[in-house]
Amino acid sequence: MKNLGKHAIVIGAGMGGLLAARALADFYSTVTVLERDAFPAADTWRKGVPQGRHTHGLLARGSAVLEEFFPGYNDEVVAQSGGLLGDVANDVRWIGHNVTLANGKSDLIGLLASRPVLEGHLRRRLLALPNVHGIEHCAVRGLVSDAARERVTGVRIHAEGRPEETVDADLVVDATGRGSSSAMWLEELGYQPPVSEKVEVGIGYTTRTYRRRSTDLDGKLGIIVAGSAPTWRHGVILAQEGDSWIVSTGGVLGDEAPDNDEGFLAYLATLPTMEIHDIVAGAEPLSGYRRYRYVHSLRRRYETLARFPGNYLVFGDALCSFNPVYGQGMTVAAQEALALQRCLLCAGSNGLARRFFSEAAKIVDIAWDIAVGNDLRNPLVKGARPPMRRFINWYIGCLHVAATRDSTLATAFLKVVNLMVPPPSLLKPAIAWRVWRGNRRAAVPLSRLQSSEPPDNKRIELT
Repeated sequence: MKNLGKHAIVIGAGMGGLLAARALADFYSTVTVLERDAFPAADTWRKGVPQGRHTHGLLARGSAVLEEFFPGYNDEVVAQSGGLLGDVANDVRWIGHNVTLANGKSDLIGLLASRPVLEGHLRRRLLALPNVHGIEHCAVRGLVSDAARERVTGVRIHAEGRPEETVDADLVVDATGRGSSSAMWLEELGYQPPVSEKVEVGIGYTTRTYRRRSTDLDGKLGIIVAGSAPTWRHGVILAQEGDSWIVSTGGVLGDEAPDNDEGFLAYLATLPTMEIHDIVAGAEPLSGYRRYRYVHSLRRRYETLARFPGNYLVFGDALCSFNPVYGQGMTVAAQEALALQRCLLCAGSNGLARRFFSEAAKIVDIAWDIAVGNDLRNPLVKGARPPMRRFINWYIGCLHVAATRDSTLATAFLKVVNLMVPPPSLLKPAIAWRVWRGNRRAAVPLSRLQSSEPPDNKRIELT
């Protein structure tokens, strides 16, 4: 790899910041990661990651990218911390449109572990690199630029126990998440902030961890329930390190699960399967209840800006933060890190922002369309529903019906969900034919549907 400068700075040591720093480490003599929080000595929750105590899972694509950047990462998480590797299509039950997708063996390997474990292993591997350093308890106060304000030359920081100072850098990357100050900093330098897109979802969910028994779920590693009519409630139970389950359930637009035993169980009983409820009812709790609220998905369109300062980038959730129920954030950040690496390798830092934002937008487009498209199935969620989006949502419903008996279809769908292939792959003639064939008879029904209305798993006529 070619050397592009002496010093790069990454602001934020979440998963996105750590991945960005790894991509930069091959091109800059020194990479410094600045973090407001402390770096935990053990793999424990930290306040800078408010969702860190809730359900996380690394999608198959994210797992593969982390393994590419840090060979042996997945096995390390398993061996040292008790994480679990599993076949996403065979070891997890996926319920959507009120039907269960057929299980079948695949090459989709996902990594299950808590967010503190995933981040802790990544941080240790990154900081073990000889040219990467981290500064904790360090707040960034603003950007520093050249006299013409055409390029960023560093940042103003306030580290704990030290006066404010300026740190020079050849490249600065903002990976501070959805609370990013980049728009404000750009205005201070005389630049226009990016246009933002919001989709109000009002997600609220409640989480608790439980002791996991070997007989639970017949050895499966989890169940994922996507919200569907009439309640639009979602739920998930995933195996975690330490022989534990993590269980999260909730709804949209203010419909939240209670944080007490009776209410939590009653809420779980409204999901289209009783399996999560039945495990929780007989399991030993390992934590208290935790609640999380997420008002809207947010995308900042940096790729549309006509002017942007040199030597500066915005990355990860600071570009786009998705409805967390889809678990896309870490994997999107991993893909952006690969894109950043390719951009630097191809043309160095020349016009880097324009090139990177263009590549990142292609990555975000796919995840955004999946998440927002599915959110807009709910008639109460506000947003444009052009004919193509309505068609795709109808078609995915048809696919689910067929995939209750067809594991090949189920795997094709999960490859899209896991960001391994783009959504148009589901429209290929061979897949469309299987969807048509599978809708000539009714879907395999769930053992229990919580609906007085005709459920989504009735046979759908394709004409």
